[in-house]
Amino acid sequence: MAHFVVECIDCSHQAPYFPTSGACPKCGSTWREARYDYETIRQTLPLQLARRSFDLWRYKELLPVRTPNPELTMGEGGTPLIRAANLGMMLGCPHIYIKDERQGPTASFKDRQAAITIAALKEAGVAESVVASTGNVAISYSAYAARAGLKLWAFITSLVPPVKMREAALYGTQVVKVTGNYEQAKKVAADFAKQRTLYLDQGVRSIPTVESMKTVAFEIAEQLTQLLGPPTDSSNGDLPPTASLRSPDWYVQAVSGGLGPIGVMKGFDELELLGLSNSSPKYANVQAEGCAPMVQAWNDGEEVATPVITPRTHIATLATGDPGRTYTLLRERMLERNGGTFESVTDEEAFHAMHVLAKMEGISVEPATAVAFAGLFKMVRAGLVDPSDVIVVNCTGHTVPVEQSVLGDKWAYDVEYQEAQAEKQAPEDGLLAALNHVTADRYQRIAIVDDHPQVRQLIRRILQAQGEYALFEAEDGQKGIKLIRDEKPDLVILDLMMPELDGFGVLDEMKGDPDLASIPVVVVTAKELTSQEKERLSGQIDTLMQKGDFMSDELMEEVRSLTN
Repeated sequence: MAHFVVECIDCSHQAPYFPTSGACPKCGSTWREARYDYETIRQTLPLQLARRSFDLWRYKELLPVRTPNPELTMGEGGTPLIRAANLGMMLGCPHIYIKDERQGPTASFKDRQAAITIAALKEAGVAESVVASTGNVAISYSAYAARAGLKLWAFITSLVPPVKMREAALYGTQVVKVTGNYEQAKKVAADFAKQRTLYLDQGVRSIPTVESMKTVAFEIAEQLTQLLGPPTDSSNGDLPPTASLRSPDWYVQAVSGGLGPIGVMKGFDELELLGLSNSSPKYANVQAEGCAPMVQAWNDGEEVATPVITPRTHIATLATGDPGRTYTLLRERMLERNGGTFESVTDEEAFHAMHVLAKMEGISVEPATAVAFAGLFKMVRAGLVDPSDVIVVNCTGHTVPVEQSVLGDKWAYDVEYQEAQAEKQAPEDGLLAALNHVTADRYQRIAIVDDHPQVRQLIRRILQAQGEYALFEAEDGQKGIKLIRDEKPDLVILDLMMPELDGFGVLDEMKGDPDLASIPVVVVTAKELTSQEKERLSGQIDTLMQKGDFMSDELMEEVRSLTN
């Protein structure tokens, strides 16, 4: 007997699962969910986990594949949860974590979906299938279909970067480029599948796709517990011994059709059903402003989202104009449970977030992931996120070769290597001279005086990422004033709270020295200033910025205004 059944969410009828049966046999609804023997799993799964590898199939009792085939796996799942220390410092939220789905076999979280769907199709004897895609699904399905020996047809909107289409084709997939938007590509794919009687992946209405995304929630709960310890009950400090896994306060993801959050919600709900967790996160669903039907419906208090007929975003992977019933289900479940929000960001805000994440954390992400981070930035600024909240952002995929629109025009310098010059002097001298010539007219000298090495590192990274600055650092006020006298910087970035000579003392020394008095000063401090302290700073500094309350672009605007 199978360890699961499918239940219609409209009439509650339960039936066995077959991938080729896409509708409820009783009422005809295509909206169904998998249901498992939770009582048995509750008794057995915790004992099994300790002996299993940390990958997607670790949770096989909760997946719609009867007999997982080890020959089909490629190491999917088990992606790391990375603390965003620099980003957290910049936002004043020290508990930001990145679920790094870039490290899947094809570098996106769609590998989970493809792994389980293709395994289910292979198990059912399906030999040929059809998907519609904005890029990542086509690539992931193509890789797993090739491994399983399934023929795949991928209908891809023409808005998708050609590099993604070529990668899907490399696996042997029959790529059909549809000149139109994603909704039109889905319609063409559905007509093609019906005409040929082929299996059609229906996204959020396909059982394996939703079930695959649950594993993101399972992994996050295990990883947070390992990093932060088990949860505590604020009411009495006591929890049932089985409630051992921690959930985040917020789960943040960019959404197009809404499959990811639907699956993740189900995952956290099942952890509670199994007694492994006692809470679920709030959900922040972020869309590109040029195609944000869910955000518009949420803001208007509507139960059904009005489709966006013509998406106006360069982020093709998020250009789903009609979320259909998915939005309604998300809204209902968010309002019934812990809540959350829908947020939108512009393409420009997303591209900026790509820069911030790469330069602050060394993580290069696709524009869709950047939409999630840009949404988080807006939430922090709006006060929706408490500084103590544990936040997990789904890093859904790695960037493709970076588009010109993301970087702008001046993203590299041209240095011409001259053979004649190389013969006259050492090669490194010639190159260094050329590089110095390039940067000499832009060189700025900045002193950073702060007793916290992490803060100095954060400020240094922001400056280095934005321009060619000569940077000098001092770890306390005494060394800071000596450094300033020795180096005569163009700008001082100063902390107030330091041992021995504090920032106020440094300012007094500078203003009392004619050679230093005119140097601009930006104060970056975690201290809540009294009215007397603010009065003391008045007229002595150029800008006051609170640590944890400034973004990199805000700091750079101040630096540029003072040094250009």
